[in-house]
Amino acid sequence: MNQVSVIIPTWNRAGTIRRAVESALNQTVPVWEVLVCDDGSTDHTAQIIQEINDPRVHFIQGERAGRPAVPRNKGISEARGDWFAFLDSDDEWLPSKNEKQLKAALALNCKAACSNAFRVTPAEGNQGPYFKQKLPEKIRFAQELHTNFVICSSALIHRSVFERAKGFPEEPELKAIEDYALWLRVAALTDFAYLHEPLLNYLDDAGNSVRAEDNNEWLQRQHVLSDLYNWCRDSQKELMPGLKKAYRKAMKMNGTGFFKRLFP
Repeated sequence: MNQVSVIIPTWNRAGTIRRAVESALNQTVPVWEVLVCDDGSTDHTAQIIQEINDPRVHFIQGERAGRPAVPRNKGISEARGDWFAFLDSDDEWLPSKNEKQLKAALALNCKAACSNAFRVTPAEGNQGPYFKQKLPEKIRFAQELHTNFVICSSALIHRSVFERAKGFPEEPELKAIEDYALWLRVAALTDFAYLHEPLLNYLDDAGNSVRAEDNNEWLQRQHVLSDLYNWCRDSQKELMPGLKKAYRKAMKMNGTGFFKRLFP
């Protein structure tokens, strides 16, 4: 079965949430459910979801946590599908997004998929594809460790992977980068099937996102690597074959020995 559960975290996005949900409902391969996971909104988001009036759409209320990982994990815990697809409440999928990703994942024997996106800015609109360079059809652990190539709203991941990846880390220091931390865990378990074709509109509005609160990239990377180290230490028996080799290659590219004590 290829039933897709869509997980949309949101907080005070009444102006964009309808468009996001409708883009999930209008997929060429119908989704199984859309879980709108609220993080304590004080606007009329709940009313908008009620007005959509589609039995596949469920509103999951929550108290304000201020970290996207919390509502996303709530959605994961309630999702019933075989695949989990993530969509931010200010982004919008193109109609064939899930269909093309499922085909690619199955063809390449991957338990995860992602794609390029059209980068949209509030001031200038559509800026064209987010990734200009042509990436390979599979994103492997070494590549993802070097640079994050997974746009959150493009991620489609099989349920079985989440059972081992343990969901999005909720630590405060990972608030703006918890998605990258999870993608590294996922990449340690399966390759990502990658489609260079943009399959969504990604709103790049850093000033109005959690990224605006923490833009120290060096410190963020240290937090991500520390999270990966701790997860690897507890999960080595479950990691995909060849991880150590991929890790060593990535470390050679990165020029850092942060994990030498884990993979000597």
